[in-house]
Amino acid sequence: MKRQDLVRHLKKHGCELLREGRGHSVWVNPANGQQSSVPRHREVNDYTARGICRQLGIPEP
Repeated sequence: MKRQDLVRHLKKHGCELLREGRGHSVWVNPANGQQSSVPRHREVNDYTARGICRQLGIPEP
């Protein structure tokens, strides 16, 4: 899946960008305080995208 689509999905479910790292962006779900890092590649593996959503406690794309 494209990173841009994953970011849209995260925003749609209320997640916010916490900070930018060197190779990753750290996102947080303010509803439950959970955090996850999203790699800054054009394509994010579907398995990785599902794991990010699970870590943040939102539905999988």
